[in-house]
Amino acid sequence: MKKILFLLTSLLIFTNTTLSAPIEVTYDDGIYHIVLQGKKVKKRIKFISSESLITNKEAHQRSKSKLTINAGYFDPANQKSMSYIVTERITMEDPQVNESILYNPVLRKNMDKILNRTEFRVLECDRGEYRYEIVPHKSSVDFGCALITSAQGGPLVYPQLRLEEEFFIEKKDGEIIRESCSVLHKTARTIIGLKGDDIHILIITDKHPMDMYEVHDYVKSLGWDRAMAFDGGSSTSMNYLNKYNVTSIGDGAGRSLKSFMIVR
Repeated sequence: MKKILFLLTSLLIFTNTTLSAPIEVTYDDGIYHIVLQGKKVKKRIKFISSESLITNKEAHQRSKSKLTINAGYFDPANQKSMSYIVTERITMEDPQVNESILYNPVLRKNMDKILNRTEFRVLECDRGEYRYEIVPHKSSVDFGCALITSAQGGPLVYPQLRLEEEFFIEKKDGEIIRESCSVLHKTARTIIGLKGDDIHILIITDKHPMDMYEVHDYVKSLGWDRAMAFDGGSSTSMNYLNKYNVTSIGDGAGRSLKSFMIVR
């Protein structure tokens, strides 16, 4: 995998304290740590998908967002999502219509595990209160709440690491016989989690690659409450204003992707 390139200004720590969408971005030892703080930012988060594959930078520019990161899994061959994506209460991507899952006997056999992989949700509840959840896709929405936007990824990283339960690994007689998404190998990662009322995001670059066990230990050390993975490896991407551009392709354009999280 090609090394992640950084197109950065000399500023390594930038804090945006505007009341509309407080975003803090810090960089240390190959890892970007992003914090989305406060209540107002909850209304400005949206998960989106593109009909055709586009780069994170293109999604960032088209949406005119402050922050854009890569989200769910997809099949680059047929350009269809392998993760559920909900945008403004509408399911925009459904992996059940992706033939790369339906026609693969191994994936079809494990369809229930794949369809129930972990997702990040933004909910609107009574009195207009917004809140976040990191739960399996088939988890019910609490009474009085509505799902506004969400993106599925997986696996759940913390407090439990659900590799086998979400079919990122398969075991036979106690031995691992199949691995997906390089979960057991050190690579770049996009991780999203919750700590109190704030969203925390890690963009783990190839300067500090991690396997999922290392990610689990790392977010535990940070005191997060819950954490999950989005697509990683060469998909790991982040744009913040015009300050940061993290890509995974040598020409700096970045890999073409299917879905994104944006903060408007």
